[in-house]
Amino acid sequence: MFRWIIIAVLAIGVIASGVWGYQEHQEKNAILVQAENNYQRSFHDLSYHIDLLHDKLGTTLAMNTKEQLSPQLVEIWRLTSEAHTDVGQLPLTLLPFNKTEEFLSEIGEFSYRTAVRDLENEPLTDDEVETLQSLYETAGDIEQELRNVQNMVLEDNLRWMDVQLALATEEAQADNTIINGFKTVEKTVKGYSEGNMGATLTGTSRENHEYRFINGEEISEEEALEQAKKIFQLENSQDITIAESGDGAELAMYSASYRKDDKHGYIDLSKKGGNLLSLIVNRDIKDATIGLHEGMGAAEEYLKEQGFENMEAFQSSQYENVGVYNFISKQGDVRIYPDSIQVKVALDDGEIIGLSARDYFRNHKERDIPEPEITEEEAREKVNPNVEIHEQYPAVIENELGEEVLAYQFLGTLDNDTYRIYINANTGVEEQVDKLKQAENKF
Repeated sequence: MFRWIIIAVLAIGVIASGVWGYQEHQEKNAILVQAENNYQRSFHDLSYHIDLLHDKLGTTLAMNTKEQLSPQLVEIWRLTSEAHTDVGQLPLTLLPFNKTEEFLSEIGEFSYRTAVRDLENEPLTDDEVETLQSLYETAGDIEQELRNVQNMVLEDNLRWMDVQLALATEEAQADNTIINGFKTVEKTVKGYSEGNMGATLTGTSRENHEYRFINGEEISEEEALEQAKKIFQLENSQDITIAESGDGAELAMYSASYRKDDKHGYIDLSKKGGNLLSLIVNRDIKDATIGLHEGMGAAEEYLKEQGFENMEAFQSSQYENVGVYNFISKQGDVRIYPDSIQVKVALDDGEIIGLSARDYFRNHKERDIPEPEITEEEAREKVNPNVEIHEQYPAVIENELGEEVLAYQFLGTLDNDTYRIYINANTGVEEQVDKLKQAENKF
């Protein structure tokens, strides 16, 4: 009798394990299907937006009136932004694709610069028409290459998840139709950039979005493992999985992850200098026991521990039991908005559960800040008189073209809403107006 009971218990255990394994398999498949669908949508959207971009550039060449030309250039600018977004949602972070992104930036910058000026008094020059023609021809080449990839994807039922796997492993050099297709696109644009990108299209901000300002000696994988162990607050480094980025990555880095009990985390460390680029910790967050202000103190302390100096919190928000804090660097009294870091704090115990410092390392440097050409009082006169101004600061921001400009930042209220208003400190132009989601916290 006892023997049959044991057999029955074991049978139930085997069945339960099988059911659990099947459910895990189904959930994993559901996640993979969702990711694959997102990649497919982004790729086909990219092909569609490049098609439209090519057509709009061609139409622009046939126009000659300001009334039609300006809206057309604005539409081109919008399409380049859409294409940038599409590229960002594809698993291409380890595949060199910067030339294509630079090309899109070139089109966006050119179209914006041209659209905002008075084309009636300053029509397109012969050089600008020639530039438009070059952009149009290269966009056509990209369109054709993407269509070739799109045709192979549809005809052979290719999967983007295979691309992600190939790029993340040593199989990146293996034959992969999608990867090879995108490399062809990149090669096509590289030919354009080497022969056509002259002074008329060269901006000042494009380089800011590469990791040019990371310093220090390269760290080994063992050193990265020890650093990850410290950041994750683990006693045993064997609990950590670590991998180095592949050849051609935008930045050489180590990615480390761990899973322990009901908690898992992920970090990226730059190989040069061992800088913490990003941190994610996933766990169940209980009811808040500390306030938003206390959470900000924890975030400030953590930034200091990680070597970030002269940082100032300028915005905080609470989402359920998580505090989200945006920090910017300061150079003297000037706020440097491109050097931003976002920190997430669990308000149940003050643990740091998220950090993104990529913008900081793309842009941070010692800047030669010029003296403003207009006074703060003159800049204040450019603000809507209905806005009640409470605070003002000098600040470096990026304008619509991605160029860094010195501005006066005014924090003010209109009715029940709070705004940040940025007036160019040299020209007096209203560069930007941001409406805050909630009243500004006083730190």
